[in-house]
Amino acid sequence: MVYAFTQDVPIDTDTYARIAEALGSEPMDGLLLHLCVRNPDGGLRYIDVWESEEQCARAFDKRVHPAVDQAFGGRRPPVEPTVQHLEVIEARGAAVDGVRT
Repeated sequence: MVYAFTQDVPIDTDTYARIAEALGSEPMDGLLLHLCVRNPDGGLRYIDVWESEEQCARAFDKRVHPAVDQAFGGRRPPVEPTVQHLEVIEARGAAVDGVRT
């Protein structure tokens, strides 16, 4: 089942670039879309779409959290930004076509 969420993060584009560099260019298993936009209230907003919640959790454990740790000099902030889960009705595009839940 497709899993999607938004997350507002209190970081700037330089910090985001360090995280992206630490993640590397190898695709993450199950990631269909990652979109990073400026949050109107400050910071950045992530919009992620994954093939499943389980693949997302594995990627965060194995790739995302280590990259964030590295970007913050070995210690990421102690509190994870709030995740707003999205109810996916349909996912359409190059990565998925017409997936309905």
